[in-house]
Amino acid sequence: MRRLPQAVLLVLCGLGLLHVSLFTDLCLRYVKEGMRPLLLASGVVLLLLGLAGAALDRQDERHQEREGREGEEEGGQPSGHEHDHGHEHEHEHNHGHEHGHDHSSLPRVSWLLLLPALSLLFYAPPALGAYTASRQPPKAVAERSDFDPLPAGSPVPMTLSDFTSRVQQDRSRAIDGRSIRMTGFVTPGGPKGSWDLTRIILNCCAADAQSVKVRIYGGAVLPANTWVTVTGTWHAGGKLGTGSAPVALDARTVRKVARPVNGYQDALPLP
Repeated sequence: MRRLPQAVLLVLCGLGLLHVSLFTDLCLRYVKEGMRPLLLASGVVLLLLGLAGAALDRQDERHQEREGREGEEEGGQPSGHEHDHGHEHEHEHNHGHEHGHDHSSLPRVSWLLLLPALSLLFYAPPALGAYTASRQPPKAVAERSDFDPLPAGSPVPMTLSDFTSRVQQDRSRAIDGRSIRMTGFVTPGGPKGSWDLTRIILNCCAADAQSVKVRIYGGAVLPANTWVTVTGTWHAGGKLGTGSAPVALDARTVRKVARPVNGYQDALPLP
């Protein structure tokens, strides 16, 4: 039964990965969509390794049982040489145990793998949200010099990153006076009753998460992590098109919406 504990841990870890990446979308709380095939492959490999270990353990057990039956059938006492050899082997076996060199058992620290495996199967940690965003500065947006003309319709759907770039870098001031619509989740804690409309973006996984924020003035204030679509106009201040302009919106409407399947993208609001 040497391999059985290892096999159980491998099977549980494999099932956990398959559960969050194949049967549900929970993996998107921790990694980008493009990482899903790698998680699926890892889950399959771990599951197969666990099943192979369990099969080998069972095979070894049957082999030992067969040797025991054959020894009973032979009967009799072993010869002196065999007796001495068996005594020497027993002495070496005991010597190994005394000095802690028996590697057949599973190291105790390995059982810590049981916790994340069970967590993936039965309890999925919540997605990153307001708690994470409130403890990090906004993600710096890329420098831009050319901006496409805004569409003629109103309100204009826009990502938080595009809004930030146009407020602080678009010298044409095309955003001035235009009605803008954006979607994100609520991060409370701004001055004078304001709050941040937020998106968290992953480059690879949750460990490298960065947030994009737009300060919202006015409108209903909903609980933290509530996903909303906000419609409003730029909150005037500083010089539009430069770094002195605040990345903020005066909200006319704040409408609660469902969380997107993959919330770790700075995507356009749904119609």
